[in-house]
Amino acid sequence: MEQISISVKLGPNYALLEVIGTINSYTYSDFQDKVYSLIKETNLVIEMSQVTNLASAGLGVLMAAYEDGEETGHKLYIMRPSQIVRMAIESTGFAEMFPVIHSLTEVL
Repeated sequence: MEQISISVKLGPNYALLEVIGTINSYTYSDFQDKVYSLIKETNLVIEMSQVTNLASAGLGVLMAAYEDGEETGHKLYIMRPSQIVRMAIESTGFAEMFPVIHSLTEVL
């Protein structure tokens, strides 16, 4: 069975979600709950170097979170995306919406 592991760490002006595993129609609900609640409170950094699949359900969460962040004045960052994540985001045509960072020091 496909699994996802998500840990949350809070910083001074951001929340960091470290995601491991696959984000698809079976696993996205926990991801969605955490992303939607955090983006309303602060800037959100999603560390995705160990994400092995990002299906349309996960992309939908990212798109909606970006819009929620715009409404609340918070930014959504993708940190160290795996090649699979990079390709999935680029396939949407909206890659420019998601700033890709390599370190937490890049968070505004």
